[in-house]
Amino acid sequence: MNASIDDNGQSTLIAALNTDGTTITRVQVNPSNHGLRVSDGSSGSDYGTTHALRDDNNKTTLIAVSSADGVTPVDIYCDSNGMLLIQST
Repeated sequence: MNASIDDNGQSTLIAALNTDGTTITRVQVNPSNHGLRVSDGSSGSDYGTTHALRDDNNKTTLIAVSSADGVTPVDIYCDSNGMLLIQST
């Protein structure tokens, strides 16, 4: 799946799917309040990738640094409903 592109040529957010770590999916927001859709307390598996995935338009998925060492790149996962997985506790 590719990121959507707006009228200014900017791509929407995409992330790796939490069920396999390699499928790209679009991150979704609520169109009424523009709030990011998240799944709190979800657990994902570590598929070992330390690089951002690229869609067919060369747009990259979300990636951040590990909370364990503050350096290692870690893919940010999204579920099949377009919700980012977060850990608020």
